[in-house]
Amino acid sequence: MRLTSFTDYGLRMLMRMASHPERAFSTAELAEEFRVSRNHLAKIMQRLAREGMIETRRGGGGGAVLATKAEKIRLGTVIRLLEEGQPLVECFAAEGGSCPVDGICRLKIRLRRAEEAFLADLDRSTLADIALPLSVPA
Repeated sequence: MRLTSFTDYGLRMLMRMASHPERAFSTAELAEEFRVSRNHLAKIMQRLAREGMIETRRGGGGGAVLATKAEKIRLGTVIRLLEEGQPLVECFAAEGGSCPVDGICRLKIRLRRAEEAFLADLDRSTLADIALPLSVPA
């Protein structure tokens, strides 16, 4: 299974926030640390905030903080949220795609089970389990 960069960057942001849960992080700061687009991170922050995973604050000392303790945030939940709308294969899409072997394919059920097992395994871990160390090498 391959995760989108949206999910990859979202996980990195959450890992950093979990390392300092009392501190607010700006998109500019995180973009510089992870060498990614600030605009891309802003979109990820919006999704995480809309779903109640983080809180955003405006003004001086503003930024994003975890909305709940890292120990309560399951990795599978994060992956499901950030990968929403990104099916593993075309036939998993809401509209079903245009697969010529749909209806006779024996691969689809195996892929569905593999995806479920992948997410179930991630559900056994929390954000606290993967929080970054207090300092990250540059």
